[in-house]
Amino acid sequence: MEQKSNAFLETEKLSTLMRKYSLPCIISLVVAALYNIVDQIFIANADYLGSYGNAANTVVFPLTVVALAIAVMIGDGACAFVSISLGADRKEDAHRYLQALGKAGPSMILSLVREIIFGVFLPILLPRFFGLDGVLYSFPTADVLTFILTVIVILASLP
Repeated sequence: MEQKSNAFLETEKLSTLMRKYSLPCIISLVVAALYNIVDQIFIANADYLGSYGNAANTVVFPLTVVALAIAVMIGDGACAFVSISLGADRKEDAHRYLQALGKAGPSMILSLVREIIFGVFLPILLPRFFGLDGVLYSFPTADVLTFILTVIVILASLP
């Protein structure tokens, strides 16, 4: 059964595979870029934050980009590992994670949940409880919640 589910990686045209597996990454990068713009708009319109909120967002956004770069580096490395393992017929090694195993949908949903659900609503919600510090807390909180959700999805997808 597992061989049949991964057989399309050998038989499908490269252009089709590239389109199928690059689309979630492209969408998540576009959403991440728009995320900063949306943050600036929402924060600028919050009377209780004003320019201090935008300044905080401007300081924190590069840190978010660095975290995203590290995550993409690890994710791409993991995908390469899975591809190499599947090519070498070491399926037990390959079953350690989601996008390269035909799970592009859950992978894209996790990225979008991080950027849209956690990334947009937490910067709006947390400042109401923590003031200006809430903007700063929203980024690591979004990362932690996404990590927890990712662990749940990975554990649920294990055989």
